[in-house]
Amino acid sequence: MTELANKDEPVTRRVLPRDEAVAYFKSLGEHYKAEIIGAIAPGEDVSLYREGKFEDLCRGPHVPSTGKLKHFKLMKLAGAYWRGDHRNEMLQRIYGTAWATKDELQQHLTMLEEAEKRDHRKLGRELDLFHIDEHSPGTVFWHPKGWTVWQGVEQYMRKVYQDNGYQEVKGPQILDKGLWEKTGHWDKYRDNMFTTESEKRDYALKPMNCPGHIIIFNQGIKSYRDLPLRYGEFGQCHRNEPTGGLHGIMRVRAFTQDDGHIFCTEAHILPECVAYTALLQKVYADFGFKNIIYKVATRPESRIGSDESWDKAEHALMESLRLSGCEFEISPGDGAFYGPKIEYTLKDAIGRQWQCGTMQVDFSMPQRLGAEYVGEDGARHNPVMLHRAIVGSLERFIGILVEEHAGALPTWLAPVQVALLNITDAQADYCREIAAKLKKSLPNQELRVITDLRNEKITRKIREHSMQKLPYILVAGDKEKEAGAVAVRARGNLDLGVMSLDAFVQKIAGDIAHKL
Repeated sequence: MTELANKDEPVTRRVLPRDEAVAYFKSLGEHYKAEIIGAIAPGEDVSLYREGKFEDLCRGPHVPSTGKLKHFKLMKLAGAYWRGDHRNEMLQRIYGTAWATKDELQQHLTMLEEAEKRDHRKLGRELDLFHIDEHSPGTVFWHPKGWTVWQGVEQYMRKVYQDNGYQEVKGPQILDKGLWEKTGHWDKYRDNMFTTESEKRDYALKPMNCPGHIIIFNQGIKSYRDLPLRYGEFGQCHRNEPTGGLHGIMRVRAFTQDDGHIFCTEAHILPECVAYTALLQKVYADFGFKNIIYKVATRPESRIGSDESWDKAEHALMESLRLSGCEFEISPGDGAFYGPKIEYTLKDAIGRQWQCGTMQVDFSMPQRLGAEYVGEDGARHNPVMLHRAIVGSLERFIGILVEEHAGALPTWLAPVQVALLNITDAQADYCREIAAKLKKSLPNQELRVITDLRNEKITRKIREHSMQKLPYILVAGDKEKEAGAVAVRARGNLDLGVMSLDAFVQKIAGDIAHKL
C-alpha cells in the first residue's frame, strides 16, 4: 500500500459490454470475477478500473491516483466462502480505510474505538438489558432492567400523546392480503412481509400501522369539525429483513413504533407540521439530543398520486421547516411511494447520524381505502393523512440511547437509580428502612432502589455497582446510621459527602424533573 501510494499511479476507467468483460476476465484466469459479471443482465455495460498492471471491476467512483491514499490503515482479515457457501473455496477479505489527511484518519480511528466501547450489543450484555437469541432471529429478548428502560421511553411518549391531542388506539397484527393490495404495499413490500394463510384466506403480519388507523377512522361518520383527528399507537410491526442486515436491536425484524397519524384538511397541513417539528425538538432535547439534521425527501420515480398532490405536499413540508426556522437539505427521489417526508436525523456524541423521526404527507392512501369526512359544504371529501413518528422504532431508539450515553443512562431513565450499601451487618436493617422510604419518597413515581447487604468489602461492592453505571450509590456505616444520613457517591466516582435523606431526595428529584 505504501509503495503504491508513493508511486502515485493514475487510476483510469474503461467500460466493456458484459459479454466482452466476461471473456476478458476468463482469459486472465479470474473466474470469480467472470462469474459475478455473468450474473449481470445481458446488454449491460461493466466499468473496469486500472492502476498500473492491476485491473478490476467496480461501479466506482475512484480516486484519480494512488497518491491520494497515503493516509490509510488496514483494519482486519476475515475468511469468507465464495458465494457464502461452505462447500466452496475459502477466500480472504482485507478490510481497510483511507482518508485525505492524517488527522482525519486519526479522528476516524478514535471514533471507531469510542464506538466499540459504546456498542449497544456489548453494553446490553454487560448491563443485563437484553439479548438476541438464535431461536428468534431479529427479535429482542428484554430482561427486567432493559424492559424498565423500554417502559420509561414508552410512558414518556404516551404522555406526549396525551398532552398533544392524540387518542391512543391499537390495531391487529394480522391483516388481509387484499387490504395491502389496495394500499399499494403488496406490490412494494411483498418481499419484506411475513405472510400466513387460514381458511383459504391470505394474510400478512403488518409491516406498518397506517392502514389499520384508516380502518379505525372509517368507523362512523366524521365531520370537518372532528379534524384534525390524531391517532397514536405503540404498534408492533414485522419486516422480513435479510439476516445479513440485522444488527443488534438497531435493525430487527420485530419492532414497535411510536406511530401516529393525523387526519386533516389541506388547510391543516402546514400548522400541523410546524407544531410537530416543535414537539419533536422538545422530545429529542429531553433525551439529550439537540443536534438535529433536517431533510426533505421528494417524489420517487415509482409512486402513486397526482403531480398536483405531490407539489402541494412537498411545498407544505418545506414551508413548515422554513416557518420553524430550520435549515434543511433536499433528498431527491427518497420519498415514500405515497408521499414526500421530512426526515429528522440525530447527531450523537461521537458524530454519528441516526435517522429517527419522520413526517409524511399522504393524499393517496385515505382515498384508496375510502376514508371520508363531511365538509362544511355538506359534501364528502377525502382527508389528508400525515404519517409521523418521533423516536421511530423503540428498539432502535433505545440502542441509540445506550450508545449515546455509553450505557450510563440519565437518572430518569436508568433501570436502577440508587443502590444502598451497608458496611457491616449492623447497618442492614437501617439500609432496608432507608430503601423503603426512598422508594416512596416522590409523589408521582417510585424510585428504583436496590440494596446490597452482602457480607463483602465495601470497596468491592462500590466497584461492582459503579461498573453497572448506576447514577447514585449510597453507603451507610455506623456514623451514617447514628446521624440518620447516607454517604452519597454519584456516577463517575464523585464523592458528594454525607447527606440527610431529605437532601438526597431533593437532589434526585431535581435530576428526574430536569431529565438529567
